[in-house]
Amino acid sequence: MGHDSTVYVGLDVHKESITTAYAVDIGEVELLGKIGTSKTDIDRLCQRMQSKATHVRIVYEPGPCGYGLYRQLVQKGFDCMVCAPSLIPKKPGERVKTDRRDAIKLVRSLRAGDLSPVYVPGVEDEAFRDLARAWAAAKADLKHARQRLKSFLLSHGIRYTGSANWGPAHRRWISTFAFPNHWQQLAFDECRRTIEDRLGQCDRLEAALREAVVKWRFYPAVLGLQAMRGIQFTTAVGMLAELGDLSRFEHPRQLMAWLGVTPSEHSSGDRRRQGSITKNGNSYARKLLVEAAWSYRYPARVSPDIQRRHEGIPRPIIDRAWDAQLRLCRRYRKFAARGKNVNIGVVAVARELAGVHLGHQQTGDVPRHTEGCQTLTPRYLIENTESFLKAA
Repeated sequence: MGHDSTVYVGLDVHKESITTAYAVDIGEVELLGKIGTSKTDIDRLCQRMQSKATHVRIVYEPGPCGYGLYRQLVQKGFDCMVCAPSLIPKKPGERVKTDRRDAIKLVRSLRAGDLSPVYVPGVEDEAFRDLARAWAAAKADLKHARQRLKSFLLSHGIRYTGSANWGPAHRRWISTFAFPNHWQQLAFDECRRTIEDRLGQCDRLEAALREAVVKWRFYPAVLGLQAMRGIQFTTAVGMLAELGDLSRFEHPRQLMAWLGVTPSEHSSGDRRRQGSITKNGNSYARKLLVEAAWSYRYPARVSPDIQRRHEGIPRPIIDRAWDAQLRLCRRYRKFAARGKNVNIGVVAVARELAGVHLGHQQTGDVPRHTEGCQTLTPRYLIENTESFLKAA
């Protein structure tokens, strides 16, 4: 075996087993069968691959087991890739799927260079993302609990005469309402108790987020993004926790595509057809981005809430946020004047918000309709961390 040979290893990872296949240089793909997932099994596999070639390249698909295997392999000095499952080449007529076939396919695709890696966050970034996702899950549970209570009342013909938006008057009415039947009252009380528990959980997690974000490396970006309209604390934290290091995007269009806000396309020859957005990538980050874009439907203004978020933030960042608000509000008005659907206009604003104000900008990379505008990027904020925190 040559000293400069390369062995390509494909791993089909499951909770209890890993199916392994490998190929040396351009040789035939061979199967090693299944191994365990313990540290001893991984060490034995690494020793066996090192004995076959000097350079070992390993790939596997991400799954519910996290990135522990990736970090273990990288720590041993291996070239490891976690590939995007949706971008793995697949034959249209292929109808048989097994662990062995998947491992062999990974080896061949890795050797051909047809795989796209996914971003693996650092240990600290992943821990903070888990905390942010726990808060998002608690908010979703709270929403479902409220929906269940409303459905319970509606099934018994009980309707609130005012606006049932969980405001003070609505909550007061719910707290004083009582059923004549004991069993129904017990079910009603349990629904109310679930809502109170979820509210307490959301408050605890948000307090933990505010305490932990101060020690996070993206803390300056969190503070700076809150200067923009529609991006409050939980939105800024959630977006940056999901996006991670934005320097990995070489062009704003890559960030737009990762968020799934670019239009789908099916063009051939002189015919060009564009459809709805692709909705690829991270759905939660896309949801937060679109929710922030909805606030640009109204005329540009600085609300009292935004003024509070501006306290202690350097003036250049506030000026950039105001320029962004003017431009995005004007862009939405143009869509509305052309008779476009409100959802199309909001998504277009969200796409520009992602590509121009959140993405990594370089000279000459600015889209034509945004030439000459200043940008507010997390990279700009992080590079000025010391002065930013001192001013904040």
